[in-house]
Amino acid sequence: MQPLYSHPSGRHFLQIPGPTNVPDRVLRAIDHATIDHRGPEFGELGKTVLAGMKKVFKTDGDVIIYPSSGTGAWEAALVNTLSPGDKVLMAETGHFATLWKKMAERLGLQVEFQDGDWRHGADPEQIGRRLAADPGHEIKAVCVVHNETATGVVSNVPAVRKAIDAAGHPALLMVDTISSLGSLDYRHDEWGVDVTVSGSQKGMMLPPGLSFNAVSAKALKAADTARLPRSYWDWKEMLAINPRGYFPYTPATNLLYGLREALDMLFTEGLDNVFARHQRHGEATRRAVRAWGLEILCARPEEYSPALTAVMMPDGHSADALRKTVLDHFNMSLGQGLSKLSDRVFRIGHLGDFNDLTLCATLSGVEMGLKKAGVPHRAGGVQAAMDYLAETSRPCPAQAT
Repeated sequence: MQPLYSHPSGRHFLQIPGPTNVPDRVLRAIDHATIDHRGPEFGELGKTVLAGMKKVFKTDGDVIIYPSSGTGAWEAALVNTLSPGDKVLMAETGHFATLWKKMAERLGLQVEFQDGDWRHGADPEQIGRRLAADPGHEIKAVCVVHNETATGVVSNVPAVRKAIDAAGHPALLMVDTISSLGSLDYRHDEWGVDVTVSGSQKGMMLPPGLSFNAVSAKALKAADTARLPRSYWDWKEMLAINPRGYFPYTPATNLLYGLREALDMLFTEGLDNVFARHQRHGEATRRAVRAWGLEILCARPEEYSPALTAVMMPDGHSADALRKTVLDHFNMSLGQGLSKLSDRVFRIGHLGDFNDLTLCATLSGVEMGLKKAGVPHRAGGVQAAMDYLAETSRPCPAQAT
């Protein structure tokens, strides 16, 4: 059956786990006229966003902003700190951990990939045991994805740091926060991370096009002797001019306007409130999934993602067919299953510029889609989420007295 209307009314619901919906405030900021990226006005903009990103990463160290996707920030982390043939320990937590691993191999690194089932986060004990069995310190870096966007599983970064320290190993710790920065509590300095990688298009509420490295003093020291080729991604080129608010090549000026606005929104709400909001929406979503009688991909509650939920389909039913039904009939996009999860799961994004009513509408679209696609389920998932949201609601800041 074809949709009733060739041009649906209302807005499209983009409920994939990134890129996320961009707030109107940010869109209006991006729409400003482009300015001279060598002039004094731009210098103030650059200093503002660089300082703001340090607050989001919770670091006193350097943050570098690239005009690129998060993939570029992955590459920057590796090429600035490592040399050809270096050994890297990575944890297989999902599709994006796998892509980072493939990049490292293409760059000429030797990657040891610890097997995973895509339902659990990185195993700190396994990482610690492997490092303890490396007395010659041949492993130069440990790379972990904090919030695996393909699976909705969160890895325990402080526990990984503790395991590295317990093994007495000098390996660098690199962490991907592309779908967690601005959505989950993250502490670059406190957790002892050496390079944190992130991007603009998820919790930071921007379009794709900016990526970030937060860098420790230890990582900067490693860059002095690293021999992988680098030019565009060179930290030193950036850090030489960043203190004045400028960049060594043409920056994404209008996206930086948007970043300034997004940072203001995050700080006005308060980062702790932002994280609590995401936790609450994640719990409401999981209550809906359980009420439908469906299974959450993430196997351990302590690893549930506040940013997205991956839902397993009943045997014999297609996740892609469900997603098509939801798109055709309710004008809503859900995240697809990636690589070995293809057609087996759908993903509900609940991160970024998001509130209770957005979540209720999203879950309504899913529940209607389940019925229309003939997927076995119980009714009442939306009601379970609404009950939880009503019980835990508090006045919006603009309405508070």
